[in-house]
Amino acid sequence: MTTHTLKTPPAPLMKPSTSKDERFWDKLAVKYAATPVADEAAYQQKLEMTREYFTPESRVFEFGCGTGSTAIAHAPHVKHIVASDISGEMIAIAEQKAIAAEAHNVLFVRADLAELEDRQNEYDVVMGHSILHLLPDPQAAMARVYRMLKPGGVFISSTACLEEMGFWKLLLPVAKALGKAPHVNVFSREGLISDMTEKGFELVHQWQPKKGAAVFLVARKPKA
Repeated sequence: MTTHTLKTPPAPLMKPSTSKDERFWDKLAVKYAATPVADEAAYQQKLEMTREYFTPESRVFEFGCGTGSTAIAHAPHVKHIVASDISGEMIAIAEQKAIAAEAHNVLFVRADLAELEDRQNEYDVVMGHSILHLLPDPQAAMARVYRMLKPGGVFISSTACLEEMGFWKLLLPVAKALGKAPHVNVFSREGLISDMTEKGFELVHQWQPKKGAAVFLVARKPKA
């Protein structure tokens, strides 16, 4: 684990086991890093909405961070960020980007959320962007996030709800069988919100730039 960007890192994080999905994202990392954001205006809006929940003392965790752009963009607005991804190649690129940006309060770790130490009441904000629909057990991930958050903390996510995209929903099983796609869950917007509220979250805000776009949600862990 690289610790040059965080003076007081959390307890050691477990290295994930090698998996098909990890290898898939490793191979895609360089291309992914070079690909422009599909909807830059919507992305910037999500950054702004997220920052409404930050303070200079916020402790933030992000899982599925990819090559680190979102964590680095938010770094000036919080105390520190720990950002994880299962892909070692993604994390390597993220670390180089953090050095270039002088984002000294960001720690990038190669880790699977499901394999991390189960730290409770640790973070003010947890972010999971473009990741819940890719996890083998998204409901377990939501439960883990709930435990990680301090009372009153928020889970901020942006998730592709493929139930609204019938064409892609039909193609995905074929693409996965051919090794051209990772594991993908087919959410509806209503189902995603229901899963979060069942885990104890209170929905604070929801936004979808247009039909078929990822659904941006802010869900709060109730105060004790």
